[in-house]
Amino acid sequence: MRDGMKHSDCAMFSIIVVCLNAGERLWATVESVLRQSYENYEIVIKDGISTDGSVKMLAETVKDSRLHIYQKKDSGIYDAMNQAVALAGGDYVIFMNAGDSFYDETVLDKISNVILTRNKKPDILYGNLYQRALATVVYSAPEINDFTCYRNVPCHQTCFYSRKLFAERAYDPKYNVRADYEHFLWCFYEKKADIVYVPVIVASYEGGGYSETKENKKRSKKQHQEITQRYMGRKKARKYRLIMLMTLAPLRSAIADNKYLSVFYNGMKTFLYKIMGAGVSKKEENPLLLQRQSHFSSKNREENPLLLQRQSHFSSKNRED
Repeated sequence: MRDGMKHSDCAMFSIIVVCLNAGERLWATVESVLRQSYENYEIVIKDGISTDGSVKMLAETVKDSRLHIYQKKDSGIYDAMNQAVALAGGDYVIFMNAGDSFYDETVLDKISNVILTRNKKPDILYGNLYQRALATVVYSAPEINDFTCYRNVPCHQTCFYSRKLFAERAYDPKYNVRADYEHFLWCFYEKKADIVYVPVIVASYEGGGYSETKENKKRSKKQHQEITQRYMGRKKARKYRLIMLMTLAPLRSAIADNKYLSVFYNGMKTFLYKIMGAGVSKKEENPLLLQRQSHFSSKNREENPLLLQRQSHFSSKNRED
């Protein structure tokens, strides 16, 4: 928070984490939030009645009034997210999966500063993603347009949504793999949301998410077709599908997901986005930062009492099992 700024002038963030038996991954996510230099936030944990002791241990160990834990059964990940956002009190919400984390300690500070410089508060702010499994940064498109919406919108770990958008319309759970994608297109096409790109790496993504299983990839493809036709019309959706096929989209996706080729591929994307005016920061271009697997050093892990307690808890549980 800037010196001299009133607390009420600064955005309040709700960091939402939905989980079920997440184990140590939940702790890593919560810790990355607690390390933020910006302090005007809350952590909303929506747990689907875990039995692994992770949530209980978290509640007993973290004595911070900004941590709110709710336990209730849900019908799936998007129902859980809807339950959580209904309990949130921030101006902006961001959805993090257990195991994901903020890229560094200054993320919320940077996003807040962008909000403060705007004459009108944006409806959505989004940035870039560090993909840990591939040790590379995935840069988001600097402009949201029809083709961006068809091809690939920013993932929810990089998006800060005005809570008012969800107060008006929550995720549609019938899209059990693509509800976040459908909601983003609703924001863009129907709400005409003011969407702002921020050239910072927002999150460190664990990978292996709900939508990445073989079965859900099939569902994703079908739901993508239905959603794009709904918001763009059949003719325009077919045109973009043809463009994707002609530009070898399946091959490019395979290259992007390959740990040996992804750095080169994303480097080329970054170069093109810079030409388009994305404004990648010097820090993000640092190859040493791009190669790090986590923003937590071994020294910090050794010195952090929260981590020591949870490591002891889960190692003891594993021995018992």
